[in-house]
Order: sequence, then C-alpha cells, then structure tokens
Amino acid sequence: MPSPSVSSPMMDAFEVRGRATLSGEVVVSGAKNSALKLLAAALLTEGTTRLERVPDIADVAAMVAVLEHLGVTVDRDGDTLNCSVGPGVGDETPPHLVRQLRASIVVLGPLLARHGRARVAQPGGCDLGNRGIDLHLQGLQQLGATITLEDEAIVAQAPPGGLVAGDFELPYASVGATENLLMAAVCARGTTVIGNAAREPEIVDLAGMLQAMGARITGAGTEEIRVEGVPVEDLRPVTHRVVGDRIEAGTYATAGALCGGPVTVRGVDPSHLRLPLAKLAETGAEVDTEPGAVTVQRTRGLRAVDVATLPFPGFPTDLQPQLTVLLTQAGGVAMVTENVFDGRFRMLDELRKPGADLELQGHHALVRGPSSLRGATVQATDLRAGAALVLAGLVADGVTVVCGASHIERGYADLPGWLCALGGDVRRVGVDVAVPVGAHT
Repeated sequence: MPSPSVSSPMMDAFEVRGRATLSGEVVVSGAKNSALKLLAAALLTEGTTRLERVPDIADVAAMVAVLEHLGVTVDRDGDTLNCSVGPGVGDETPPHLVRQLRASIVVLGPLLARHGRARVAQPGGCDLGNRGIDLHLQGLQQLGATITLEDEAIVAQAPPGGLVAGDFELPYASVGATENLLMAAVCARGTTVIGNAAREPEIVDLAGMLQAMGARITGAGTEEIRVEGVPVEDLRPVTHRVVGDRIEAGTYATAGALCGGPVTVRGVDPSHLRLPLAKLAETGAEVDTEPGAVTVQRTRGLRAVDVATLPFPGFPTDLQPQLTVLLTQAGGVAMVTENVFDGRFRMLDELRKPGADLELQGHHALVRGPSSLRGATVQATDLRAGAALVLAGLVADGVTVVCGASHIERGYADLPGWLCALGGDVRRVGVDVAVPVGAHT
C-alpha cells in the first residue's frame, strides 16, 4: 500500500550546540510584563506618551498592533516607543489581534475609564491551563460597570457619569486583575481600595507611570492599593522608563549557574530577584549582587533544592522551568511545586526527551539528578518552557533543536545573540517537518 503523501512545512526553531561554557555580560531589556501594561495605560490621556527601554519582542509588537487599531500612532526610535493618542481613540478591539496576546485584556480598564464603554475580544497568549479573567470582570463590576459576555468578546459599560469607586478584595493576588482595576479606578469617582493586590515590581512600575500622569495612588507594592479618582481630563502624557526585566535576568543568571560563568546580568534590580537568587545560591552557585546587576557562577557541583512557586515576593512561576532544568544537573532529588499555572508542567515531557529523570505527582515534580542530557528535538510548549529547553541544550551532549522559536521570541529580544556573546552556540533555523496531508499543524 503506498505511503500517504506529505507536505513539508518549515518550523522555526533554535539549534543549540551543547557542552557550552558561558561567561561575560548581558544587559537585559525593559520588562515585557510591564511594557505591555504601560502601553495600555497610554490610552488614558491625549498627547504623546514616551516609553523608554521597551523590549523589541513579538508580544510588544502585538500590543502595538492593538493600539494602532484603536487609532493610536506608535513610532519606535531605538528602544523608545512614542505613543500619540488623539481624541478619536476607539473602544473596540478585534479578535484577530487580541487573541495573539493574553495581556491585551488590560486595555479593558483604560478604555472603560476613558470612554465609559469597551468591547474587547477574548484574549489569547500562552496556554498555561486555567487562567480565567473572572477577577478582572468582577472588579470592574464593583466599580459599577455592566459586563456582557458575547461569543467572542467582552462588552463593558460604565453607569451614567462614569465609573464609581468601590472596594474589591481579590480572592487571589492576580497581577492582571490588579493592573486592570488600577487603570480603571484612576478616573472613578471617589476612592477605590484594592485588597489582596498583587505586589510585583511591574505593578509598582505601572503605578509610578500613572502617578506621573496625574493619578492619585498609594500602596502600590503592598497588599492594599488605594486610588483616589481624578477626572480623565486631568491626566497628561509622560515620559517613562520601563523597569528591568527580572525574568529575562533570572534566565541568564540560571544559565550562569548551569554553564560555569561568571555571567553578569546588568539592568535589573537584584531585590526583584531575591528568592530566585537565594535558590541559586542554595544549589551551590556563587551569587554576587551590586546596584543594578547580579553575577552568577558555578565552581563546584550543584545540589538539589526544593522550590514552590507563589506570587511575588515568592518564587516566580516564570522562572520555574529554568530552575527545573538547573535541577536536572544537581545531585539528589528535588521537589518542584507549581502553585500558579497548572499547565506549566507540560514542559516535562519535552525535558524527558534529552534524558532528564522527572516524575510528575499532581502539582509536584520530582527531579532526580544529575542527569546526562543528550541532544534531542523538543517543542517549546510555552514562552518560558522554550527558554528553559534552550538552557537544557547548552548542557546536553550534541545538538538540541528547540522547535517553536516564535514562542520564545514573545519574551526575549535576542536570546541566541546574547547566549552566543557569552560563548554559546545558538542559532535560529528552519526545520523541515513532515506532516500528513490534511493533518492540523
């Protein structure tokens, strides 16, 4: 019987040559998870808001496309984005843009504050399990908004006269919900109290920009944020520099622990990485900090440590895959507990392919090491998993191919370039993938 015909599409991938020794310096970009929300905040006021140190990554490009659809003119000059907002900014986002990026849901708050109405398509982004937006919507309802869920969109309507202040206790310290409520409350009548608020550095960064625009906010970075509403016409455009990307910095710091070092990462506040750096030190890596930089190296064997992800100031879920790769090279048995995103462990099947010894028990993973990894073809299941698999390739024997480079490029401006500058051998390639005709890709 003849073989079925096949088509051979090209899949984007990173090719990684293993047994690398890394040393040198990396300068990280502004934080992806802050820049996206700062772009949304620019919708609150007319004029040109300048955002400096904006990473040149796919997620930022997706958010810029959303703003441009709304009528904002966005120009890039190096790492600076100039966002020119006129009086005719729209209040509706299309599905084909919003579904590329989960963070685009945060345009809901500023559009509702400015227009009193918003129609936002259901968001997309990495599939990491249960990441519902119920908290966003419940909080906006507490500010007086009426929410209607359509098949493909969320429609929010403020009461006559605009949003009104309210108190809302988040049942979970959701970063996205805190950001959406913060931007919506800036122009709500009265004083809004957000309880059990997220405390991430990116929240503090957003609040700082909003305060410079004329918002009255206290408590950012604590469990209770208070927002005294101001008229939308009192807000003004500003120039704001994005906080350093602690997840990008943590990725390169982990690479230093994996591949010898010393690797110095500049452009990040070490206090934003207090627990991740402590965990690296527990494994036996040498960690030194100075204002705006951290240096990591390994001069001896690594040892297993347990870790559990939690909202800031706990261990970030976005660094859990990278630490899991590090633990495959540590002596002993480590338990990794994922408390934030239930889909984060989808990477484990891919990490087993090069030879990692892993056992999944509910939301715990047992990592037995050290494992001798070997080159393999693996799939980036999400942004951070993809970066972690590249790190695994750096310590494996032979060549590792990480398919799905576009996932990684959503959050890293030039991961191959920086790793090559440190002494690694990582390049972007196209990989032929034979797919039976008629099959889904």
